[in-house]
Amino acid sequence: GDYEIAAGWHCYLEDHLSFPFKARCTTERTTSPLKRGEVVEVMNIADQNDCLHEMFVIIRFMDRRLGVPLTQLEPMDADEETAEAVGDWRYWFGRGYGH
Repeated sequence: GDYEIAAGWHCYLEDHLSFPFKARCTTERTTSPLKRGEVVEVMNIADQNDCLHEMFVIIRFMDRRLGVPLTQLEPMDADEETAEAVGDWRYWFGRGYGH
């Protein structure tokens, strides 16, 4: 079910993302303080329990650490594997498969 899908994505991203990396906000969301074009440092993936419906990452933002949806972000200085993994998630989520 949905839990297995979420757990699978969390494992995949945990294995393929190299932290930290810089990313640019590409979309504004009501659930996040980020504005389009802002650049943040992505520190880690959020705890699996916080990622049951969507993948969240922990960013450094204005001297705080907070979780934002990964779909908001586009990697800037990330390695190829990280950029590809984020792209995979954005594609999957964008097709309406987010849970």
